[in-house]
Amino acid sequence: MKQNETMLNTQLNGLTVEEIGDEHIGTSYDTPLKEGAFDMDDELKMNLIEDKFRDIMEIMGLDLTDDSLSGTPKRVAKMYIQEIFSGLNPANKPKVALFENKYQYNEMLVEKDITFYSNCEHHFVPIIGKAHVAYISSGKVIGLSKINRIVNYYAKRPQVQERLTVQIANELKSILETDDVAVIIDAEHLCVSSRGVQDVNSSTVTAQFEGKFKEEGTKNELLTYISNKLK
Repeated sequence: MKQNETMLNTQLNGLTVEEIGDEHIGTSYDTPLKEGAFDMDDELKMNLIEDKFRDIMEIMGLDLTDDSLSGTPKRVAKMYIQEIFSGLNPANKPKVALFENKYQYNEMLVEKDITFYSNCEHHFVPIIGKAHVAYISSGKVIGLSKINRIVNYYAKRPQVQERLTVQIANELKSILETDDVAVIIDAEHLCVSSRGVQDVNSSTVTAQFEGKFKEEGTKNELLTYISNKLK
């Protein structure tokens, strides 16, 4: 993985923003964070964002004395830190407890259609999608709601869909102490549908298959569960 990451960074070395353009590019398997990213507390970050977003609105010519706009900088700052980008802060990482697999259930567990909202790190516009997550227990299980929380923790940051898929898979592998994990994401990118090419019909699908899910039989079983409407 590190070798692939080094190769990607080498390929991108020297490219300008104009040369990259609207290309769907990610340079790291980890969310790119600067050193000391959490030295400021959230309150200070919100105050600074409020001031800077007010400047942006004024540059665009908006009248911030208008009742409808006067509170927008503060609302945006709060939304950024406490809501849509809250997954940047490790303090918000879900606390996950493992339980013994007392049921002796040794088949795959699939949680499908987990709705998430993220934001494209290239244009800071929404990514809206569904994640399908599966694992085969190695002797431990987690509560179902924790899978949703893990998906949303990694979604709530500026993202690239490929990275999001890998991050969720790696987190589940680490927590569950198994390689038998699969993650499939199907999402609409508003940087495609609301700007640029403005294609409102396309979606993007990414997948990460690990362990037994690399085997064709297991992979096909998972895809059947996801595609079928089970009764």
